[in-house]
Amino acid sequence: MAAPILDILGIGNAILDVQARAEDAFLAAQGMARGSMALIDAGRAEAIYAAMGPGVESSGGSAANTCAAAAALGARVGFLGKVAEDALGKVFAHDIRAAGVDFPTAPLAGGAPTARCLILVSPDGQRTMNTYLGACVSFGEADVDEAMVASAAVTYLEGYLFDPPEAQAAFRRAAGVAHQAGRQVALSLSDPFCVGRHRDAFRSLVAHQVDILFANEAEVTSLYETGSFEEAMAAVRREVKLAVLTRSEKGSVILRGDETHVIAAEPAEVVDTTGAGDAYAAGFLAALTQGHALAECGRWGSLAAAECIGHFGARPQSDLKALVAR
Repeated sequence: MAAPILDILGIGNAILDVQARAEDAFLAAQGMARGSMALIDAGRAEAIYAAMGPGVESSGGSAANTCAAAAALGARVGFLGKVAEDALGKVFAHDIRAAGVDFPTAPLAGGAPTARCLILVSPDGQRTMNTYLGACVSFGEADVDEAMVASAAVTYLEGYLFDPPEAQAAFRRAAGVAHQAGRQVALSLSDPFCVGRHRDAFRSLVAHQVDILFANEAEVTSLYETGSFEEAMAAVRREVKLAVLTRSEKGSVILRGDETHVIAAEPAEVVDTTGAGDAYAAGFLAALTQGHALAECGRWGSLAAAECIGHFGARPQSDLKALVAR
């Protein structure tokens, strides 16, 4: 087997993030479930955008955020995701390439506009997301760059992309290509509501095509339909080779076979939790593909997540290499 050219290839939604602060009363008035991610149409996106306070706009998307942070840690990274042939699509492409990520996906011409995610950040840092998927839903099997997948040590799939049937087919194609090339497949469950919409499909994917699973406590208990984290740990240990489960201020738990590694959360002043799980996955995978032990991978993940929640926005603002080198 040839040595990998890429350490990580992310596949996910290419989204422009719009973040603004909001009180819980605003969320209630808008009928939003605090801390959730809701899929919305273009009209709803325009209405929420008009009602939001002053915001910060940046290129985002869960897997794209992971890719940018992993590149900041020195990993060789690529990303596949669909934008439109419009101004926002050009901004996204420029930003992710400037972060050191190879982004070859051709833009969508003549279809829906580039996706955007409207993120309301509560005073305690909790984020509530409203996503208009736009051009993202057109990502399908034809957009899976099989040569890139085969050249990547780990192909990282974003659960948020799982809603359109075309994307589910793309996931299965990417996983098949990766395994045929002797590579690993990682999946982030992304959101408990997303898991609830596609539980059976996710269970099948996890059991048969995923080597590394990333999930937080709410997502993994939703996946296995249990209120017990311990029961969910036992279930996921039986189904995947490596499970990485995050628990906010309780840190994280890494499971591989009979091994259990409990990783403490790094101290941080919570400003904005947007992208914390994405940053954790970036740190973990960057360390893993560099050959570090699992506990060290968890430490890198915790450090990257702590850096992320200490400022507004999901992309790193500090020198992540310096942080993990301490």
